[in-house]
Amino acid sequence: MPRMMENLLKIKEALYSQCLGAINYRYQTVQNTINEIQISLTSETKSSAGDKHETGRAMLQLEREKAGNQLAEIQKIKEVLFKIDASQTLKIVGLGSVVFTSQANYFIAISAGELIIDGVKFYAISPSTPVGQLLIGKKTDDIIVFREQRFQIIQIL
Repeated sequence: MPRMMENLLKIKEALYSQCLGAINYRYQTVQNTINEIQISLTSETKSSAGDKHETGRAMLQLEREKAGNQLAEIQKIKEVLFKIDASQTLKIVGLGSVVFTSQANYFIAISAGELIIDGVKFYAISPSTPVGQLLIGKKTDDIIVFREQRFQIIQIL
């Protein structure tokens, strides 16, 4: 494998790794919240103000349900990420593509925001985002128009 391609694949692997780290961090944060809510639910003792106690428990249970939904959403995002083979290069933009354009650089994976690899800025975006939808299926040299700005695809990994 030529040296330049090897370096480009390292960029893709680093982007994948940062996305995985971001989603694992979100997962752990929500899991910690669920654990704290569970502790609060089990340690709360019935006070003399019965209605206040029941309201507090109901609110904690709603928070636990909300956190559980967040956990399920994070799991779906992880599943999308696990479909990506970071060692594969693509000729057409799809899930797992790193796209260099005349405006910005994108990693089509999950919405994880701005990532910096070796001083170069990339935006980790989901294929379902407006920019992601415009990029999917495109090739090198194709022109994309987003919010009245034109940009050209320079390279796809």
